[in-house]
Amino acid sequence: MSCFQILKEKGFKLTPQRIMILQVLHSTEGHITAEEIYKQIQACFPGVNISTVYRTLELLKSLGLVTETDFGDGVLRYHHIEKGHHHHLICRKCHKVIDVDEADLEPLRQALMEKHGFLPELRHLAIFGLCRECREER
Repeated sequence: MSCFQILKEKGFKLTPQRIMILQVLHSTEGHITAEEIYKQIQACFPGVNISTVYRTLELLKSLGLVTETDFGDGVLRYHHIEKGHHHHLICRKCHKVIDVDEADLEPLRQALMEKHGFLPELRHLAIFGLCRECREER
């Protein structure tokens, strides 16, 4: 089911601003900040306010339609959930970001369930450490 349908089913209006924000999220490869979304929308719809972008992202996040990730620089980035689950390894030294497939975390999910009876929601993780190249420089 599309995010447009989900919003309508949940009783939220498909305002022009929400539609534009969703279109930017759908057309973006990778992650995007609220400010980047705002700049793209401003070009076509100068009346939109940055607070509208933040409120819409919060709504989409609460409905499970976008994920929010901080890559360690204090900037929140958003990713449309329809683009799939994936995770990130982020090097604290060179700041390289390595994408990790969902299946790589399945052993962690199983261990948490077996050892703690806890069912984790591993939707979008950022794991910090040192990449191979930075470790070899030591």
